[in-house]
Amino acid sequence: MISRIEEVPVHIRRMIHDDLPLVSDIERRSYEFPWSHGVFRDCLLAGYHCTVLTRGDYVVAYAILSVAAGEAHILNLCVDPLFRKLGYGDKLLREALNSAREAEVTEVFLEVRPSNVGALALYRKRGFRQIASRPSYYQAKGGREDAAVLSLRIKKTL
Repeated sequence: MISRIEEVPVHIRRMIHDDLPLVSDIERRSYEFPWSHGVFRDCLLAGYHCTVLTRGDYVVAYAILSVAAGEAHILNLCVDPLFRKLGYGDKLLREALNSAREAEVTEVFLEVRPSNVGALALYRKRGFRQIASRPSYYQAKGGREDAAVLSLRIKKTL
């Protein structure tokens, strides 16, 4: 007899200081040139919109959004490599876009590596379009990698 596997509840909540070791660990396992623990701490202290996605009690993804002057910038959005392709990145992105809409921004920006095919597909799915390129933006093995600058106009809800 085949039994149905019970789904683990998923929630998005504000990041707290106690999440930083887990967030930093996900970052280190995800990127060759990760953000430091201090950068995440500084984002919290600066009052950026920092969120985590939890699966049960375990942090599996996070997003950092800054809002200023009618614009928002997604600074970081990452899913633990063990939990990718389950829709968690899309859930976090939708939450970040809702936060931007609530802050009454008109446009959301982000940079992404052109080699990050999965992230590009996610952002394009949500309506982002490339508006520019930043040469040598990212540190990369053997040199630098350009960044694709993406933008999404935020529509106000009626």
